[in-house]
Amino acid sequence: MDENLKILVKKCQENKTSAQAELYNQFSSQLFSVCLRYADNADDAQDIFQDGFIMIFQKINQFRFEGSFEGWLRRIMVNCCIEKHRNKNHLYVINEELTPDETAENDDEEFDTEEYTYDELLEIIRSLPDRYNQVFNLYTIEGYSHQQISEMLNISVGTSKSNLSRAREKLKELIKKNKEINVMSK
Repeated sequence: MDENLKILVKKCQENKTSAQAELYNQFSSQLFSVCLRYADNADDAQDIFQDGFIMIFQKINQFRFEGSFEGWLRRIMVNCCIEKHRNKNHLYVINEELTPDETAENDDEEFDTEEYTYDELLEIIRSLPDRYNQVFNLYTIEGYSHQQISEMLNISVGTSKSNLSRAREKLKELIKKNKEINVMSK
């Protein structure tokens, strides 16, 4: 950990408001991006983001300077996103699960996203049903394993794999549909 960041975190642990403001300014854009990926819209993302920073400052004394501080911040923000969805009483479990063979088959497939901007891709991902969006973000972007996702969302590993597979299929459909609309509008 960079010495300046270490000093900043220690000052935050001492409840120094100037240090808290500096920490907020240093990490706000990257942590807001996390919230945008999970939220239904920018207003919801802003609410989660604010709650997340409150949680960060409440728990900053728990950071032990082991491992990545940025990773610690991201975990808190992701957990706030997940908690927000739990509080909205969303369903995380779907009735069907793919067999391991079906899941493995779909894991290697990719789709071309090079012609889209970050904001366009974000909008497509946010249009996924919540249960797919969360698993997709946790697995693909945050790098959690299916076992970790199953524990975080209180679902089975098979459901996590199934939701990821379905999220990828749905994304392919949405991207294909988007391309067709773009071709027709030209």
